[in-house]
Amino acid sequence: MYCGDYIQGTIFPALNFNPVMDAQMLGGALQGIGCEKDMVIDILTQRCNAQRLMIAEAYRDMYGRDLIMDLKENLSHHFKDVMVGLMYPPASYDAHEFWHAMKGADMEENCLIDILASRSNGEIFQMKEAYLMQYNNDLQQDIYSETSGHFRDTLMNLAQGTREEGYADPAMAAQDAMVLWEACQQKTGEHKNMMQMILCNKSYQQLWMVFQEFQNISGQDIVDAINECYDGYFQELLVAIVLCVRDKPSYFAYRLYNAIHEYGFHNKTIIRILIARSEIDLMNIRRRYKERYGKSLFHDIKHFASGHYETALLAICAGDAEDY
Repeated sequence: MYCGDYIQGTIFPALNFNPVMDAQMLGGALQGIGCEKDMVIDILTQRCNAQRLMIAEAYRDMYGRDLIMDLKENLSHHFKDVMVGLMYPPASYDAHEFWHAMKGADMEENCLIDILASRSNGEIFQMKEAYLMQYNNDLQQDIYSETSGHFRDTLMNLAQGTREEGYADPAMAAQDAMVLWEACQQKTGEHKNMMQMILCNKSYQQLWMVFQEFQNISGQDIVDAINECYDGYFQELLVAIVLCVRDKPSYFAYRLYNAIHEYGFHNKTIIRILIARSEIDLMNIRRRYKERYGKSLFHDIKHFASGHYETALLAICAGDAEDY
């Protein structure tokens, strides 16, 4: 649900696209004396993901080398993370981020939340397939072994990818809202399970009505009620689901603002959201960001990032005329 907005990313298929020419230029940029980083940015941020995959294929045919490996060898730090991240198909990128969030030195629960709270059934199914292929592990089994409690139960439910789609039953909405209200009052394990079952399995259309009924019953917004009643990552995940149901661009604008301003420019979060949403709704996210926080996303990235890393992020974000 996007309140009637036309959904638009910031990266589109390049016109007059020639993968062989792009591969040749990348080869020159990466394999010459001194890496021509601006050339790498200009090519990879101005092609859509499907075109980048064709460039990688042409690059392999031309040089007998893997483009991702050459990017890793010639680039460094967060700039490398951006350029390499752009080369993954969307499902593979989600799988890559999810695996590193669970298996890295520190568990990154917010990455798990961002991905599973916002992806469609189809996107979750494709991510699970990519995860199995890339890591030879079952994603749901890894969630089970790496997380715990009601947070784990909710992640497991979302990872099934079985949310109802397009179905709404007004008569059932009041009943579901009452269950949610009781779950906020009672807070037993059984009530927590009932709450997450509704939030993870009902269609977005149904949940819109449920949230309105909840407001009617309790006199309180569902997000405020969850924040009052629960805590920890379970609470954060439930709130993320509600916010994504209401408006995904607003959710991601909020996550980007926090990553930039509350967590001292949390690079992993910023890179992940910009890449993952670049061909989906990053233009809408930019709009929500400016409406809500007064400054453009472009402005805030420019203020906190630097060098080729800044250039790459700004190329993905793109900006309005006044940003340049």
